Amino acid sequence: MKSWVLILLIAGLITGFESTIAQEKLTTRSKKAIEAYNSGIRNYTLNKYTVAAQYLETAIAADPGFIEAYLVLAEVYESDQKPDKAIKTYRKALPLNENYYPYGLVRLGNLEYREGLYENALASYSRFVSLNSGNDAQIEKAKDGIARCVFSIEAMKHPVDFNPATLDTTVNTPYDEYWPGLSADEKTLVVTRLIPSEDFMKQVQEDFFISQRTGSGWGAMKNAGWPLNTPDNEGAQTISGDGRYMIFTACNRSDGIGRCDLYASTKKGDNWSVPVNLGRPVNSAYRETQPSMTPDGRTLYFSSDRPGGKGQHDIWVSHLDKSGKWTNPENLGDSVNSKGTEMSPFIHPDNQSLYFSSDGHIGLGGHDLFFARRDSTGAWKKPVNLGYPINTNRDEIGLIVNSRGNKAYYSSDVNQAQGKDIYVFDLPYQSRPVAVTYMKGKVFDARDLRLLRAQFELVDLETGIVIYNSWSDSLSGEFLVSIPGNRNYMLNVSKTSYLFFSENFSLKEGFDADRPFLIDVPLQPIVAGNSIVLRNVFFETDSYALKNESKLELNKVVELLKANPGIRIEIGGHTDNTGSAVYNLKLSENRAKAVADYLKSASVAAERIVSKGYGMDKPIAGNESEEGRSQNRRTEMKIL
Repeated sequence: MKSWVLILLIAGLITGFESTIAQEKLTTRSKKAIEAYNSGIRNYTLNKYTVAAQYLETAIAADPGFIEAYLVLAEVYESDQKPDKAIKTYRKALPLNENYYPYGLVRLGNLEYREGLYENALASYSRFVSLNSGNDAQIEKAKDGIARCVFSIEAMKHPVDFNPATLDTTVNTPYDEYWPGLSADEKTLVVTRLIPSEDFMKQVQEDFFISQRTGSGWGAMKNAGWPLNTPDNEGAQTISGDGRYMIFTACNRSDGIGRCDLYASTKKGDNWSVPVNLGRPVNSAYRETQPSMTPDGRTLYFSSDRPGGKGQHDIWVSHLDKSGKWTNPENLGDSVNSKGTEMSPFIHPDNQSLYFSSDGHIGLGGHDLFFARRDSTGAWKKPVNLGYPINTNRDEIGLIVNSRGNKAYYSSDVNQAQGKDIYVFDLPYQSRPVAVTYMKGKVFDARDLRLLRAQFELVDLETGIVIYNSWSDSLSGEFLVSIPGNRNYMLNVSKTSYLFFSENFSLKEGFDADRPFLIDVPLQPIVAGNSIVLRNVFFETDSYALKNESKLELNKVVELLKANPGIRIEIGGHTDNTGSAVYNLKLSENRAKAVADYLKSASVAAERIVSKGYGMDKPIAGNESEEGRSQNRRTEMKIL
């Protein structure tokens, strides 16, 4: 970008000032210097940088004190992507007369900062402030530069652990690979690859490639194929936790709403559906790109330059409502977005940690990687820089973190001979999200083993908030549910004409992230004699008083009974063998009655419910261990 002082100098020459007038305004009287200077400016305006530099160097040789020639030459080098030469030129020019163009110190500081010369940049910014030029806006820019340099110097004094490793050659090729996407079980990896185009009108195009993890590493990347890939560009994708739903960026398509839009595709069995434009209000007449969604695919973060933001590009969020429509996107606000550019958001499956790239927040130069966490109210806290050497004076963009929260994947061209490749590294502990595990398996009819499409709902037992809402595959019955740690959850799997499946995940006291829950889900048809265990019905110890968390599951029973008005049920109470048979029988009867009374209070007709206590007579596990006794202490619902 050309500075305003130099633009005025150039404009004066272009509009036809006589050389004698120009000479009176310049700091040289050398006709040779002025002639070369004028030629240098004319070539600069034509973007002929090499020729312009030669003329300007001739002007400086004719008069080493010709400050304007130095300043324009510095601009030429900067425009020609030669920052080292621009820095050297500014350092020669500015001491000639600091008051001639004091803002040159800020421009010099900016160059030094971008090149990672933080001590030098700090000195340049500080010198400008000390001159007290009277321009408050420029002084604020210099003070911002000082803050960035101080941060960068300290960050380099306290580096974080960072040992990136390139992924297998099955993933990385001589072509550029970037924008990694990873399923919750870390078995599916999707990348954007820049490959030669078959269209003679363009040289390259972006396509999706997918790899499956094998016992020895990542399998060979396979082209995702049509209809996901087209002769157009597809990139910057995000995939759901189960790897069966993708949202990605495509630009300038015939069905587009703006310059770049977000599209979605669903995988059924082994095939991807034809991508569909997400439409308004997610997409606008502006640019929507770089999406990231929660594991259930119901909350979407993305970067956009649409109106109403805080800076050039901001991060926005939209949710799927109960009718399956995306809500009006909301700006994430001042805590995340700045006056600069925020991009490449990644929401971790814990739904509490957001990773993104920014050049607006204080960092080491260019775009740095940051993370933000939610507070107890759900609002985003102040972002934290991931630190040096993860961040450098280069651009760091597009980082994702695995479900366990211990490894991060990103793209880098640090090996420029190889181009952009996908790297993985151990994420420093201070930057890790809440670890997430998952439950994986198939849903089927318990009677005839038919694979089923069923709805999954994971609910925080303490808050009642639905954490995850999704469906099993309609062809394979497969599902994958991401389960964040540090909380206790109720899982409900339901399908019309079937009893729901109930499971409880008590993760508040910790869990083994390397041992996910592998559970197949048999759904019982609603016919007489079938029964289920209500695993999320809880009582106070040695009491029949229902705990408050039980209401979530009991309300599911109410919904089931109201949706199937022709059925009658038995609520059965069961205990372990701790205590006497008489005591346990009475306790089980009272607990069964407490559940029946709750259902009746929710407007379920009394004649539809029978309660019965079985005491310790019908164990489903051994009573020798606490795990077995825990299974025997249960509440069952049976269709009568």
